[in-house]
Amino acid sequence: MSVFSEDDARLVLFSAIEGGQAFWSREIKEKGAVDVYARLISEGYDINKYAKVIAKAQSADLKDIKTRISLSKAIFLTPSSDEWPTSLNDLAAIPIGLVVKGDVAALSQRSLAIVGTRNPTSYGMRIAGDFAAGFVDREWNIISGGAYGIDSAAHKGALIAEGQTVAVLATGIDVAYPAGNVRLFAEIAENGALVSEVLPGAHAIPVRFLNRNRIIAALSQATLVVEAAFRSGSLRTARDAAELLRPVMAIPGPINAPTSEGCHRLIGERAAEIVTSVSDAIELISAL
Repeated sequence: MSVFSEDDARLVLFSAIEGGQAFWSREIKEKGAVDVYARLISEGYDINKYAKVIAKAQSADLKDIKTRISLSKAIFLTPSSDEWPTSLNDLAAIPIGLVVKGDVAALSQRSLAIVGTRNPTSYGMRIAGDFAAGFVDREWNIISGGAYGIDSAAHKGALIAEGQTVAVLATGIDVAYPAGNVRLFAEIAENGALVSEVLPGAHAIPVRFLNRNRIIAALSQATLVVEAAFRSGSLRTARDAAELLRPVMAIPGPINAPTSEGCHRLIGERAAEIVTSVSDAIELISAL
């Protein structure tokens, strides 16, 4: 297969390389996608270390990849695209590209990430929805991960307030995961955007949830954690945001509630600022 353009080469590399790897991001940034692709298929990289990537790149069908994206009514964004959200360039592992369905401009608007547990209390659900709506009223977008619980409450809060929301998925944009959010994803695609670092049809594996957390953090000016267990993926998003020097905030809860342990841990470690109202949060972000 011959790849003629930088974007075509990026698309093949996107299909062959799992996201979130600083080595490949650096290689592509420094050498260009065409050169990295050419070296891969001629086995110019360590054949033992990168056997899977080499095999995927060698067998990639560019036409089929493009068809899968267009059938999903999506586009493929690269760092050279005019619509590329430049905030992602702050990451150590800049995405090779992104598959986006919906309003691409939503990725570059002023945004707040709201993340938290998949098993929230009714208090957490209400707070997530209220903060989402409050920020939408002040012309912010809401970004989250499309999961059950706090993520869903944040997306819904933004939609009810007639704002834009972006879901960064750990699967292909055509894979309803979790299945119960099919309708929510359709609404998000109409009033914001669905974003993925994997091709349509790709299913969830654990590493993809960690990878997408860094994208949620990087797309947002600030991150708010609403209910999180002591060991929660949401804490990873908070730490990703802190590494990017973006404000991190956490909602306090009852001291004996397991769902608030993660938030209290962040606050106790001074890794997050405590906030109790939307105006609190706005004031904090504005001061930084």
